[in-house]
Amino acid sequence: MSICAIMQLMETEGVYFCDACGEEIVIPLDPSQGASQEYVEDCPVCCRPNVVHVEFDEEGEASVWAVGE
Repeated sequence: MSICAIMQLMETEGVYFCDACGEEIVIPLDPSQGASQEYVEDCPVCCRPNVVHVEFDEEGEASVWAVGE
């Protein structure tokens, strides 16, 4: 399978729930940044920081979760 085909199979959006207010947040996924990612993002609803974790498996499926900073 070519790299282009693999990239097309990968998800383009992920969802996590804000640790502070519980709002569902949709984020873009960028597998080019590595199989395991961690970054801080402020909730667009309550503005509190969340540490967002994204992990891609071998099939390109993402697991997304967040914890309060």
